[in-house]
Amino acid sequence: MTELWNRETFLGKLKAVGMNRYHDKHPFHKHMNSGKLTPDQVRGWVANRFYYQRNIPIKDAAIISNCPVREVRRIWLHRISDHDGLKEGEGGIENWLKLGEATGLTREELLSGKGLLPKAKAAVDSYVHFARTKPWPIAVSSSLTELFAPDLMKERILAFEKYYTWVKPSGLEYFKSRVTQAKTDSDQGLELTFTYCNTAELQEEAVKALNFKCGLLWDLLDAMAEAYGGGEA
Repeated sequence: MTELWNRETFLGKLKAVGMNRYHDKHPFHKHMNSGKLTPDQVRGWVANRFYYQRNIPIKDAAIISNCPVREVRRIWLHRISDHDGLKEGEGGIENWLKLGEATGLTREELLSGKGLLPKAKAAVDSYVHFARTKPWPIAVSSSLTELFAPDLMKERILAFEKYYTWVKPSGLEYFKSRVTQAKTDSDQGLELTFTYCNTAELQEEAVKALNFKCGLLWDLLDAMAEAYGGGEA
């Protein structure tokens, strides 16, 4: 019979997934952070990643819709407004549109899905489906890639400022905002995972969920590397 992990062991299991599976280790991502991507490759990344960004609040709304615990819904609700904004011109999706404009893409191109790769779309759609169909504590645990995001964002900002000076600085606001937002989000997600994944079976499912999330982010980059190059190890 599987034993219930203590908090320290559970955290170690979750962090081990990121150490081995987080997409910062993908060759395409490594090429981006070392300044090896062409402008067209950067624009391809921005365009396809935008589909992921615009689906984050849809994913979070699915988690809320499955959650009967009012206190949890209160905690989770801000994630939707963080990305959608409380009014026009605000939020993470708006900041990503500004990133697109800073790279030479138009808002219309991004919003229309121009250049969206079928494999990238399938990877993102699988995440929304996961959030809609899995028990809400498991869907919450899949969000814990945010544990590893602040360091990634800091590295990405430095890379863009050093290697991609043709990208207007105003386009980097999304990355800068996520340095602090991701820390807040991961702390909240981690506490909810510790509290509500309270059986050995749920703990194991939580680790699997985080592994699944890392996998779809990897698949997203695989699709780009296949289409644009830049995926060589």
